[in-house]
Amino acid sequence: MKKNVGGVDRTLRVLVGLGLIGWGVATQNIWGAIGIVPLFTAVIGWCPAYLPFGISSCKTGSADQAGDAQ
Repeated sequence: MKKNVGGVDRTLRVLVGLGLIGWGVATQNIWGAIGIVPLFTAVIGWCPAYLPFGISSCKTGSADQAGDAQ
């Protein structure tokens, strides 16, 4: 699995994910659980929605990262 989520993108995903989860907890709304999706994609550094469009927000031209060689 090649990483396609870069630093700024990851930071925004973490903030949005935590914000949605926090909102869900504060309002006792189950829809806050959707915040797990951007949080998870930030943690693993890969977004499946980017694949069909060939998008990568990683700085390097190569989407290969050290974690892929394992």
